[in-house]
Amino acid sequence: MKFLMNTGRTVPQGESVERKDSPEYEKATSVCMIHPVDMMVLGIEDGARVCVKNKSGEVVLVAVSSEAIEQGTIFVPLGPYANHIIDSETHCTGMPDFKSMTVDIEPGDTPVMTVSELIEKLGGVRYAH
Repeated sequence: MKFLMNTGRTVPQGESVERKDSPEYEKATSVCMIHPVDMMVLGIEDGARVCVKNKSGEVVLVAVSSEAIEQGTIFVPLGPYANHIIDSETHCTGMPDFKSMTVDIEPGDTPVMTVSELIEKLGGVRYAH
């Protein structure tokens, strides 16, 4: 099912940003907020895992029901999970599009990767303590 993905900052993300390898940061940034009606159409409940993908990549997130999200859209907090699927195209501005990106969402049961696993998948190195 296609959605428009928007990203942005959240309070829980900001509270845990000092330790990007912490469980709190991972929990705050690995969510996909979806309108309850869209969740019903997808056949999923709060806490279900969904695969969010587009031409840039795919990532598994935890679905969170939110009436604050407009139907047909999703919200993903900025961070390593959103960055995994944000297109690198910047339209010569140096800033990628963080709003209104078309994505496909499929329910699934694949586990959510840790932040370190995501970074390593992209060829990076785990955060040092």
